[in-house]
Amino acid sequence: MRPVVLLPAICLLATGASVSHAQMQRRGLCEPPAVTPPGFAFYFTRAVYSDYARWGRPSWATDCPEADQHFVFGLKRLTNIDAFGLQHMVSLEDSALRNYPFLYAVEVGRMALTDTEAEGLRNYLLAGGFLVVDDFWGTREWANFAGEMERVLPEYPIVELPMDHPLLDTFYQIDTVLQVPNVRQGRWGGRTWEQDGYVPHLRGILDGEGRLLVLISWNSDLGDAWEWADDPYYPILYSNYAYRLGVNLVLYGMTH
Repeated sequence: MRPVVLLPAICLLATGASVSHAQMQRRGLCEPPAVTPPGFAFYFTRAVYSDYARWGRPSWATDCPEADQHFVFGLKRLTNIDAFGLQHMVSLEDSALRNYPFLYAVEVGRMALTDTEAEGLRNYLLAGGFLVVDDFWGTREWANFAGEMERVLPEYPIVELPMDHPLLDTFYQIDTVLQVPNVRQGRWGGRTWEQDGYVPHLRGILDGEGRLLVLISWNSDLGDAWEWADDPYYPILYSNYAYRLGVNLVLYGMTH
């Protein structure tokens, strides 16, 4: 039986998250830690991929390491998962990718996979991996991402995730798809969308047996909600939703 949760997920983080925030690495670049110890049950693994250059910072590194570290901090408080507490990045070309059942990719609207990366991602997904895609907006970025997925998994279409899908009931009950704004828009209030991404979607790619290979959070920014969960000016509504959905994503990816 799923435990009854009486308080919003983010309330459970309020005290510890602010302490952790001061201890986290707020660097300009997403870099691996000096040592990544083996043996943890879960690593929040961020996909390193090729993209169209923009301002010198690779798209895959957006909100890293802060979003990754904040999310894992919350995951460890909300569950009993033995998770590595720092950022963890793996290239799509790296054969070690198969060691990690959960993979997170952001800003995929500028994704430009090499043939080797596309093959690596395909092999990973068909071998049992689970990809979560986040923080890209509007029709132009969608078209680019959909084209890349056509290269990776041409035999499987992208579909809207039904609200009765098991992922949305894995731990927390998700009844509504919220649009999570970036930190600036969240603090200011008002509009929550970017570009022409007015409506948030949860979409997916399923294999022939119905296993969810890719979960796509389009027109939404879960990463900012994780990163700024301890900011008193960022609305709790969005951080709470992002953590609830994130916990479901991890548990689903580790058990399916």
